[in-house]
Amino acid sequence: MSKHAFEAVRVTEIPSPAEAEPGSFHWKPVRHHFGISSFGINANVAGAGDTLVEEHDETDTRHEELFAVTSGHAAFTVAGEEVDAPAGTLVYVPDPATVRSARALADGTTVLAIGAEPGAAFAVSSWEQKYFGG
Repeated sequence: MSKHAFEAVRVTEIPSPAEAEPGSFHWKPVRHHFGISSFGINANVAGAGDTLVEEHDETDTRHEELFAVTSGHAAFTVAGEEVDAPAGTLVYVPDPATVRSARALADGTTVLAIGAEPGAAFAVSSWEQKYFGG
């Protein structure tokens, strides 16, 4: 247990579990780093032109997701619609079946992805379990 009532860290200081492949983002496992157990939260950092959020839906987890662009500039595609997302933009996707993705338009673009299933106790996603277990 920490001696402090809080912990502060820069997103860039959270280690990524593996080197990103060229054209892809660096995944920063925020939830795991802090030991958060009530909701999912991760950060992705990418360079201009690189994938920032892989194309996906959340039908397996039933998560609604909120993306917060904290630095740089991103272009989201949500249900086939383009969304311009400079730093400070929030993109909310309530329907788990909606397909979403994003690419970085500027170097150092960072997005926080926050999600959970409404009305249910949080469970770690299967893709995250392969890195850190339950």
